[in-house]
Amino acid sequence: MKTSTTTRLKSIDELQKRIIRCDLCPRLVEWRTRVAREKVRRFDDDDYWGRPVPSFGDPRARLLIVGLAPAAHGGNRTGRIFTGDRSGDWLFAALHRAGFANKPTSVSRNDGLRLRDCYITATIHCAPPANKPLPEEVRNCRPYLLRELELLKRVRVIVALGRVAFDAAITSVEAVAERDRANFARRSRTAPPRPKFAHGAESKLADGMTLLGSFHPSQQNTFTGRLTEKMFDSVFRRAREVLEES
Repeated sequence: MKTSTTTRLKSIDELQKRIIRCDLCPRLVEWRTRVAREKVRRFDDDDYWGRPVPSFGDPRARLLIVGLAPAAHGGNRTGRIFTGDRSGDWLFAALHRAGFANKPTSVSRNDGLRLRDCYITATIHCAPPANKPLPEEVRNCRPYLLRELELLKRVRVIVALGRVAFDAAITSVEAVAERDRANFARRSRTAPPRPKFAHGAESKLADGMTLLGSFHPSQQNTFTGRLTEKMFDSVFRRAREVLEES
């Protein structure tokens, strides 16, 4: 997909409709449709989404959350990002505690969940095998994130869930700033060191945005105690503080 294709999209709704129709990555198309067809026993009666999963949230949000990708039997099943899996259970519970969601759970696209001042996107919008997208798949999906950053004009804080999302957020914000000639002209000729990922890492990006890093709320992190509720809550508490200061 050429970047110019997304720049012609004038609204978040148009962009999400374009994402749902995307078929740029043959490996991901094959995987997402096979999972939707074969299912797993516990969801055998469910009608799987089996397509790229659109972003979700408040189009006037000041907080943007960037994840990795939909889960094969989570977002790829329900059609809503971070919905129907353990990672989503952690995320929406934390967002509710921080005041960014009207309820602590997300089980389907029609469950009444509403995000407040918050928007959730992903580095790639299709479920990848073993939750590991290839570099070219990340590149194919990047124009969607770039256009979201351009259309979500009020975003002041980005929370990146995991190292891949952290790097994608930095790359995308920098690319958007370079498109804006006025912003680019104001930037220092010497680029600052690239922020390093860590849980709780905080960095200033182009156009005054604040980037916060968090371990991804995957079972690999939450079951082992690498990420605790207290650690996760601290990231969104800091996001709230930055927003109140801006």
